[in-house]
Amino acid sequence: MPTNIVVIGMGYVGIPMAALLANVDDFYVTGIQRRSKRSGWKIDWLNQGKNPFEGEEPGLDDLIAKVVKNRKFKVTDKYDDVDEADFILIDVQTPVDLNSKIPRYESLKEVAERISSHLKKGVTIIVESTVAPGTTDNIIKPILEERSNLKRGQDFYLVFSFERVMPGKLLEYITDFPRVIGGGCVEANERAKFLYGKVVKKELQITDTLTAELTKCIENAYRDVNIAFANEMALLCEDFNRNIFEIIELINYRHDRMMHYPGSGVGGHCLTKDPYLLEYGHRIYTKNKYSSDIILKARNINDYMPIHMVELMEGIFRESGRLIDNIKIVLLGVSYKANTDDTRNTPTQNIIKALKNRYHSHNITYIAHDPYVKERDYSETELTDDFGKAVSGADVLLFTTNHSEYYNIDLDDLRKKIRTPIIIDGRNIFKKEIVEKKGFIYRKVGEGPEIP
Repeated sequence: MPTNIVVIGMGYVGIPMAALLANVDDFYVTGIQRRSKRSGWKIDWLNQGKNPFEGEEPGLDDLIAKVVKNRKFKVTDKYDDVDEADFILIDVQTPVDLNSKIPRYESLKEVAERISSHLKKGVTIIVESTVAPGTTDNIIKPILEERSNLKRGQDFYLVFSFERVMPGKLLEYITDFPRVIGGGCVEANERAKFLYGKVVKKELQITDTLTAELTKCIENAYRDVNIAFANEMALLCEDFNRNIFEIIELINYRHDRMMHYPGSGVGGHCLTKDPYLLEYGHRIYTKNKYSSDIILKARNINDYMPIHMVELMEGIFRESGRLIDNIKIVLLGVSYKANTDDTRNTPTQNIIKALKNRYHSHNITYIAHDPYVKERDYSETELTDDFGKAVSGADVLLFTTNHSEYYNIDLDDLRKKIRTPIIIDGRNIFKKEIVEKKGFIYRKVGEGPEIP
């Protein structure tokens, strides 16, 4: 008997999950995507069997083509197929307001409201989107029950089972990572185990809904804090005129150490918001109203790193007695992660924002280069995938993403193309001695300006 699955939200989580499930015998998957100007094109693209991601995603092109050709996967903007769904996966974005740091659940609530009038008895609803601890029980469950007149645990099942995907490794991180399942009852957990057991090769770990929500937020807050420590130590090493990357290598030579690397900033959909979701859930759904000093301070440090990139540039101009005026600034890398097209919360955006806030009345030309990101997904400056065009006549090169092709730049040729030889390295792409011998003025996050 076929199993009908609906996956709502065709993004970095929904697409690979839908494709993997559609590759299972007797599983038939419908993806639902809003037909907006920004992302509505994905519907037609996916229905043609094409992968909409421009970055390197091993195996995904072939998998999407296969399941579409076999008529196991289709995408629509209608909710009609929810009526017969045995499983509904919710994979919409749950951003945090930039000013208030409060989660924005408009999409999540809209989906809950829309599916509630289509639910058949026995359906299992799985929330894969990351939410503040307490959200599934206090927001999603009431909407579903009140609008459907059905009861969780009796008429339908509601599970929180978070994603752990990473652009560049979307399929691998679904199939080869353990899966945490937080259902509200034994039956809900068993149904989720049946579904995920078809595609996940690692352990299926069962817990309650709130514990699962806490696990996701704490897991990402932990990583964010560790990156913040690396970033703070990078700033410290700059003051000592030493290289943090050499120090990290010395530390990590111990088999039981794994210090993270600093950089131009933390991007992506998860690390930049999940600490705020954790703090919000704690403040709203518990009696203790204090804020976590560590995770919020870590967020501030990581948010500061794009500004520090600008400060490194300013230091060079100050030392040379030049004004930051009538110059061309090139941003190398728009996505937040190497060899992907994911621009969500990219540090590049914050670098541009800092530059324009400081130099809004100056005659500065901005251009960004990225081999993967398309213009439809970026609007901050002019964008090109032509490296030569981007750097021609440049005065400052800001390397913000460590795309593979940047490691193979011909520095002699680059020196001929630019006007002023200034490189700000936010991703440890270059070696200081080599770059400076080629005639460049060079600054790197985590390394002092002088060679000891």
